[in-house]
Amino acid sequence: MYQLDDTDRRILATLDEDPRMSVLLLAQKTGLARGTVQARLDRYREHGVLRLASTRVSPAALGCALAATVSAELDQHKLEAAITALRRIPEVLECFAPAGGTDLLCRVVARNPDDLYRVSEEIRLCPGILRTSTSVFLREVVPYRVRPLLEAGPRPTTSRPGRTHR
Repeated sequence: MYQLDDTDRRILATLDEDPRMSVLLLAQKTGLARGTVQARLDRYREHGVLRLASTRVSPAALGCALAATVSAELDQHKLEAAITALRRIPEVLECFAPAGGTDLLCRVVARNPDDLYRVSEEIRLCPGILRTSTSVFLREVVPYRVRPLLEAGPRPTTSRPGRTHR
């Protein structure tokens, strides 16, 4: 995993203001040389530091204002088949494998409640998925953001007394 330094944080925080900012303007705003900024941007792409630009598009602007999570229980032997099928459903924005009782947790969008039912059924019918449970988001109270992480800088890891780390 790529480790960010203070220069990276400064570039990324400035870029967060306007992701389409030119390298020259980014260099001016951060007070860094253009070559330094370009090299860092290349490194971010190489190491997957930056998300795809499409993550900035609001699903509501595409007619999908209803958001929900669909948790799925699955046959562990068919995990890869389930993930392959989930990737084919456009309304599945992202899918996680959390710790705990849920095998997969999908963030989905839909046009309306009937459409959400259709999306949930598509997920339920994926190979290997045994059961699903859907929770609708009523409203977004903290939007996706990373700026506070960039501004906070690296945080020390805390260890519990009496524990040693290797």
